[in-house]
Amino acid sequence: MRHINLIISIIAILCQIQANAQTLTDTHTRIFDKSFKSLRASVVGNDYAPPVIKFGSTDKIKIEFDQLSPEMQYLRYSVVHCDANWQPSQLVDSEYTDGFNEANVENYSFSSATFAHYVHYDITIPNDDMNFLVSGNYLLKVYPEEDSETTYLQVRFSLSEDCIDIIPEITSRTDIDYNKANQQLSIEVDTREYYVDNMYEDLKISIIQNSRTDNMVSVNHPMRVAGRKAFFEHNRDLIFPAGNEFRRFEMTTTNYAGMGIEGYAYHDPYYHVILKTDEPRAFGSYIYDRTQYGRFTIRYSDAYDSDTEADYMIVHFQLRMPELNGGKMYVDGEFTQHNFESANLMHYNHNTQCYELDLMLKQGAYNYQYLWVPDGTSVGKTSTVEGDFYQTVNEYQIMVYNRKRGERYDRLIGTSIIYSGE
Repeated sequence: MRHINLIISIIAILCQIQANAQTLTDTHTRIFDKSFKSLRASVVGNDYAPPVIKFGSTDKIKIEFDQLSPEMQYLRYSVVHCDANWQPSQLVDSEYTDGFNEANVENYSFSSATFAHYVHYDITIPNDDMNFLVSGNYLLKVYPEEDSETTYLQVRFSLSEDCIDIIPEITSRTDIDYNKANQQLSIEVDTREYYVDNMYEDLKISIIQNSRTDNMVSVNHPMRVAGRKAFFEHNRDLIFPAGNEFRRFEMTTTNYAGMGIEGYAYHDPYYHVILKTDEPRAFGSYIYDRTQYGRFTIRYSDAYDSDTEADYMIVHFQLRMPELNGGKMYVDGEFTQHNFESANLMHYNHNTQCYELDLMLKQGAYNYQYLWVPDGTSVGKTSTVEGDFYQTVNEYQIMVYNRKRGERYDRLIGTSIIYSGE
């Protein structure tokens, strides 16, 4: 009987270990406290570059955000090293940070002459308080000084060794259709002088379309290897729905209605921005429009410093179309962190026959699109509203990882960006 009880106990422990191992940590760029707004991470000197810099270089990443409050709050931040799947790696703090893995958010400034009172914060890394010892993926968390367990927001960034060559190609003549609704990548990885033990097993690539994480793809094995070169090609996972160009609007001044805006109205205490009513584009013709691949820019036309002089306004989105069943409609863009949450979930108004959403946004220029997420899935579909057109110009970010034998983390050994249709 004792043996049976012992076996049952061991099985229970093993089941618990397995369950814990399968529990994923949420590392998406995300705002947890609704008083924080306008979260952005970019490369210093290039506002439209993904937050990836060369490891060991003088390049910097800038993380910016606002808190809707008339008073500043003492904030701190720390970083977590992550593996290629954006899960916390096995490294301890001292193995990936030089010094203490915690620092104060020291740069802040108060809003000036705005209806919405806020404090603008920014963090530039690496810095004197925090430097990094290894390449790879990182998650930065911001929290109150007195409570490190309460995360206000978190944001992803990466450091790349850039010690290999990546030669990507993209085509609309895919393995499943020909100049119709998809785009397919082929990627050649030339490891040059960087030694990889097993070219078939030790390389992993991730592809990110327009900074979205819901449809990010990872491939663990190349199709073929020739010497020090690995070829990832004719892989169905490297086929992406082409989507459509992002929609745009600009609310840089209230003196006139900018791009995509029907008009302004002031209702104490804020201005309201009524966007032009959108229509589905899935069954129309493709029209080229140069966009910023879903990003936004803070800008107030009369400001000396838009970071503190741009105001917050209530933006009203309307998408006129019949109500759909079996899923949910979201407004997607960098300003929603490309997440599917209640904050950017649209609701159907039977009186107006429109999907509607109100969002508090800071003055500037915005890219956005409508994504339909079918029930039971977590990947947004462009085909439902925006349509999939092979001519669409998309940004594809390629990340190549390697874990050397005996190491407990994934090195980011190279990155590349390619644009379709160019």
